[in-house]
Amino acid sequence: MKHIWLHIVRSYLRIGLFFYYKRIVVVNKKNVPKSGSLLLVSNHNNALIDALLIATKSGRFSYFLTRASVFKKPMVNAFLRSLNMLPVYRIRDGWSTISNNNAIFNACSKVLSKGETVALFPEGNHNIKRSVRPLSKGFTRIVFETFETYPQTDLEIVPIGLNFQQADAFADSVSIYFGKPIKKQDYFSDNENERVLALKDQVSERIKQLTTHIPAENYGQILDRLNQMQANFLNPLAVNRCIESDFKDCQVQQSENLFKGLKSVCKFLMVVSLLPVWLFWRFVIKPKIKEVEFVATFRFAIVITLVPLWIIGVCLVLASSMGLSAGLYFLLTLLIIALAAVKL
Repeated sequence: MKHIWLHIVRSYLRIGLFFYYKRIVVVNKKNVPKSGSLLLVSNHNNALIDALLIATKSGRFSYFLTRASVFKKPMVNAFLRSLNMLPVYRIRDGWSTISNNNAIFNACSKVLSKGETVALFPEGNHNIKRSVRPLSKGFTRIVFETFETYPQTDLEIVPIGLNFQQADAFADSVSIYFGKPIKKQDYFSDNENERVLALKDQVSERIKQLTTHIPAENYGQILDRLNQMQANFLNPLAVNRCIESDFKDCQVQQSENLFKGLKSVCKFLMVVSLLPVWLFWRFVIKPKIKEVEFVATFRFAIVITLVPLWIIGVCLVLASSMGLSAGLYFLLTLLIIALAAVKL
């Protein structure tokens, strides 16, 4: 029953993401094993959106480690756990809660021992900056505790690079780069400290290759120059090559949008058609968002909840007052406008 529920949720999220993003480019999905114990490790720029993209595009049902603060309300807790999300506790949640991670890490090891998938963000927090931050030790603990408790586990680790053109924009584009699997023999040694450092370094370097990584030194200057060039951040390999060459090898510009005018008109028409929902988002929800990393998450939540409810309501009113054809005409017209506004 749970498997059916997960399929339904994933299918619905795929539809929502299709209408939310202009383009979702998936690169080297073949690197994700179709079966067997798997740990997915990714950079973390865009709050819950990052998890949704991995959940819908990796081809595997994953258990996600999610910050514990969102599990506080009983109904939310039950819903998130039904989606294979597990709470992970941080110091900001209180020192007394840190010990709760022992049970969570043990649960992850058990999941991995059964040939299932765990996905996590080893940076430990989200940040919209185009840099890979230092990785925490939490994910290495899961890996090595799995080997110690279930030594027969053949665990593979797949690094992921998430690349947003402009993470808080609508309709943005994103690319997902799946790296080659890292196997046990690539980092394992008899010395515990050495193997932890080796695994952290290898995962960090792989993720840096799969997403734009601007060094901390001169970060602002480099980012400004890339933005002036209208760099195509969906191609991190080219962008990183440009940075490493000190801007001497830069074939990273975006292609021009020939339908920019039509896209703007369609966006305006979409806003008019969804005006009450848009006003609620613009003047009630958005002003309360304190971190820019959550803008896309809350906007997407509106897209998959209030927008469908509003459309259904309008269709029913039109169908009851003007006939079924009027409701269907409104629905079809709005779908065409929405596709043009997002995809052009």
